Amino acid sequence: MAVKFANNNSLSAITSLPASISGGAWTLLSTATASSSATLSFTSGIDSTYKEYIFKFINMHPATNAVYLTFNGSADSGSNYNVTKTTATFVARHDEADSATSLAYTTGDDLAQSTAFQIITGVVGNGNDESVSGTLHLFDLSNTTFVKHFIATANTYDRDDKSTNEFLAGYFNTTSAVDAVQFKMSSGNIDSGVIKLYGVS
Repeated sequence: MAVKFANNNSLSAITSLPASISGGAWTLLSTATASSSATLSFTSGIDSTYKEYIFKFINMHPATNAVYLTFNGSADSGSNYNVTKTTATFVARHDEADSATSLAYTTGDDLAQSTAFQIITGVVGNGNDESVSGTLHLFDLSNTTFVKHFIATANTYDRDDKSTNEFLAGYFNTTSAVDAVQFKMSSGNIDSGVIKLYGVS
């Protein structure tokens, strides 16, 4: 197969992709809006229709200071959120005063064969302008042969006035279908925020 190159620096003439290239259409399946909510749960729409599901969490603002946004999966349509997980996380931080920076593996945020809720963000404050936003990707949740992989990234307005970029990857260690997902703060309610669920074809 020959490799073809563009010999100029302009792609402005391209008006559509060739039929053989798929862009991967996103379909909005549901939206949950928090209002002093203990949890936000997605118990429908997660099935074999899509190989990838994406959650966008937008300006999640906690009622309690210095907490994390967390998530877990369910293999029984939301009756229990306790799927076994193994994960790895690292984080980059930079404060507003330009005096403190770090890039490190965060052993306190990872899980090893645990059914606990997984931390997905940095430590977010509950000041009026403090929140966290990010994306969670989950792959092939209805597959009954393999474990279920996920990756996520989030940016937090940290309680100490830092930008905290958290990176997470791991898997639900089950061959059962995962058919529901729940989000909650590590303590207290979700004061406000929006989570959107998309299916990717």
